[in-house]
Amino acid sequence: MASMKRPRLRAVQARPGNKLALTFVDGRSLLLDMSQDLATYPGLKPLRDRKAFACAALGDDGWTVEWPALDIQIGADTLYLDALAQAAPDENTRTFIGWRGRSGLSLEQAAVALGVAKRTISRYSNGREPVPRTLALACKGWEAMQTERKKRA
Repeated sequence: MASMKRPRLRAVQARPGNKLALTFVDGRSLLLDMSQDLATYPGLKPLRDRKAFACAALGDDGWTVEWPALDIQIGADTLYLDALAQAAPDENTRTFIGWRGRSGLSLEQAAVALGVAKRTISRYSNGREPVPRTLALACKGWEAMQTERKKRA
């Protein structure tokens, strides 16, 4: 199976319980439970309605999932990272993939932020290889540093 530089969707299907069945162009299929996001983010509140959520559709030629009537779009890359984090086999991998999604850093920026090689970030970003505890802790440390900097600014 070929790896993707940027995740792009081939298909999306809304499932009961605020879940999305996502099929990516590389053939990888993931199930994403969006319940927590719908409860957390005010902009997604309209999707709490079961009928509204069921209207999920591919948008922008597979680069987004959208709910056109509600003017809501979520990027395929965001959905991919969230689904990978949920599917991760261990806490360290979930921590790392969640950090990648929250930080919004490119592979190169993430490598610099954590003091590792770009190849290291790439290896762990697809969720197929367990992340060492030290790297997961580095992610938590980086986030703590960013929070502290914002408080001082």
